Amino acid sequence: MRILLVEDDPGLGMAVQDQILAEGHCVDRVMTLADAHACLDSVAYDLVLLDLMLPDGSGLGLLRGLRAHGSVTPVIILTARDRITERIEGLNAGADDYLVKPFDLDELSARIGAVARRYAGNPNPLIQLGSLEIDLASRSIFGPDGRIDLSQREWAIFEALLQRPGSILTKPQLEERLYALDSEVESNTIEVYVSRLRKKLGRGAVETLRGLGYRLGHPGAAA
Repeated sequence: MRILLVEDDPGLGMAVQDQILAEGHCVDRVMTLADAHACLDSVAYDLVLLDLMLPDGSGLGLLRGLRAHGSVTPVIILTARDRITERIEGLNAGADDYLVKPFDLDELSARIGAVARRYAGNPNPLIQLGSLEIDLASRSIFGPDGRIDLSQREWAIFEALLQRPGSILTKPQLEERLYALDSEVESNTIEVYVSRLRKKLGRGAVETLRGLGYRLGHPGAAA
């Protein structure tokens, strides 16, 4: 997933960023509402982690603005505001989850995964695709011959396709998943990782629609 982290505390922001990257996601970290708006205007994020008390205003205003304009991007509030009335206000403003500081980073990872699965239409972390068993929570894949290990970049692309089965993702959409993992994404990067996915998951794992993009195929199918 590509995640926007809006957090003005340098230490906490770095810790959360490192946790997200270790989970294989891409993350853009900003410290102000102004920078958050700029990111949201230019990138289609899969999820937003939003602090409420920011130097230039409240994150609730940003959240209400997103929902007022029809955005369905999942938002998890990360805040020190722990009163019941404040939690209710955050959830009623359109947040999908509300996590009070200090929090455990592994709990944050679990909540990110749970929210993402709900938005993808299947809260079950276990997926059966052909001969493959996929555990989204542990990011593991098992085929007839045992475990199949994917690199972070391979998983980032495969997860993007898994989240939108039947949909065509353009090359730029897939490249966005990699920008936070690579300082530069070369012109043939997507082709390279799609080729690697086909070698590991079966030739039919990723379909190429010439001139349009890529779509989840039939992982595990025979060559």
